[in-house]
Amino acid sequence: MSVNLHYEDKARSAGFSSVCGVDEAGAGPLMGPVYAAAVILPENCEIEGLNDSKKLTEKKREALFPVICEKAVAYAIASVDETEIDATDILSARMKAMQLAIDALQIPADYALIDGNRDHGASAKITTPHETIVGGDGASLSIAAASVLAKVSRDHYVVEVLDPMYPEYQFARHKGYGTKLHYQMLDQYGPSPVHRMTFLKKWEARR
Repeated sequence: MSVNLHYEDKARSAGFSSVCGVDEAGAGPLMGPVYAAAVILPENCEIEGLNDSKKLTEKKREALFPVICEKAVAYAIASVDETEIDATDILSARMKAMQLAIDALQIPADYALIDGNRDHGASAKITTPHETIVGGDGASLSIAAASVLAKVSRDHYVVEVLDPMYPEYQFARHKGYGTKLHYQMLDQYGPSPVHRMTFLKKWEARR
C-alpha cells in the first residue's frame, strides 16, 4: 500500500474537518526522551518522497522536514523525558507525548490517526477521537509526516543537546539505541543522568 490520504479522506467523509496524523520516535533507545508529532495536512496534499521515517535516509528526512512544516495546515512536536518514562512506563510516555502533540496544534484536531495498535497505557491515553492504524506511517501521509518530524526532532535534541553534555557516551553516533558501542560506553562509564534506568535492568544484571 502506498502512502496516501485514504484514511484522512475517510475521516473527513465521516464528518470530521480537522484530521491529524500522529506518530512517535525514540521508544526503543536506552536514554533520553520519547518524541511525538501531530500533523494536519491540507486536502489533496502531495509531498514527494514522503514515507515512514524508518524507510528514509537521514539526509532524506532532513530534506523533508521543512517541506512538511511548510505544507502542513498545522503541526506540533512534544516530548516526555527519561525521568517520566522511568516513573511510569514507555507505553504511557508514548501516549502522553502523542496527546501533548495533538493538544499543541495551532488548529485543534477533531480526529486523530494514530500509528500502531495502542491508544492507551497504564497512566496516559489518547483522548482525542481517533483510530489506530497498524503500519500507519507507511500508509497515511499525515502519519508519515508526523513520523519524520518526531524522528528528526529527537535526533537533533540528542546530537545538539545530549551529546555535548555527555560526550563520553558518543550519543551522536548511536542516538541512544542499544548498540555494541553504546553498551561498551555504559560498561566503561556507567549510566548518565539521561539514561532510562528501567531500560538497563538486563545490563545491570550482567555487570
